[in-house]
Amino acid sequence: MQHSNFFDYKKYRYFKVAVVMILLAFATFLLFEPAVGHYGGSWVGYALGTISAGLVFWMAWYGIRKRRYRSSGTTQAWLSAHIYLGTALTFIATFHSGFHYGLNIHTVTYGLLMIVVISGFFGNYAYMIYPRLMTENMGEDNLDGLLLRIAEADKMARQIALMMPDDINNTVTRACRETSIGIGLLEQLRGFQPDCPTAMAVQELTALGHDLPVEQRKLYRDLYSLMVRRESLVKRARQDLMYRARMGFWLYFHVPFAIALIMAMVAHVLAVFFYW
Repeated sequence: MQHSNFFDYKKYRYFKVAVVMILLAFATFLLFEPAVGHYGGSWVGYALGTISAGLVFWMAWYGIRKRRYRSSGTTQAWLSAHIYLGTALTFIATFHSGFHYGLNIHTVTYGLLMIVVISGFFGNYAYMIYPRLMTENMGEDNLDGLLLRIAEADKMARQIALMMPDDINNTVTRACRETSIGIGLLEQLRGFQPDCPTAMAVQELTALGHDLPVEQRKLYRDLYSLMVRRESLVKRARQDLMYRARMGFWLYFHVPFAIALIMAMVAHVLAVFFYW
């Protein structure tokens, strides 16, 4: 319920504001076509551009504001406004451009705006979806406890494997030694290790257990069960790291590109007044 509050805050107050802003911008764009045509330097373009610039600075202030005010109601209000007015901004900025694009600072500014908005959309999606998936994946466990259980499974599996034939022992040893969990940002983001040694070991053990003597079959069953459990624990640990990484990674796009957007927008405005 908490993750939907900022969407329907005060009976969709900011959604309604955003819809009105988009409709007014669209109506202005359709009904008032300057003699020079629609482009950013027309009076319609200046009006929509001023509104767009104001929205950009206002939403940039949100990043500062949310750290100053921690109360639930205030945070939800600002986040709701940030989402809906940010969406409105994409339409207003597009109408401001008059759909004229080229190799210039104006189009660069527009492109940076789209990157900031899209990364913001992904951030909202991440914080709505991933916390629930993390809870479903981990239950009452935590990552440190999960890693400890994997280490215990490794120790027990290696001990049993020492009493098994060399091919089984080598398979288990390789799986325990070469399986990685969240080594590097790319592996964390994708949530899996290509050709996972543990998964491959479980498949190999299935084939290697057919011709064992009777006295080793119980040990084999215990070992196989341990490796299957280890595979499940490893998958859960990787999933948890993946959700955490994806919840944080979007900020590496959103924040730097937001700063770049403000710098480009200032250059865009100065260029307009310089050549005006």
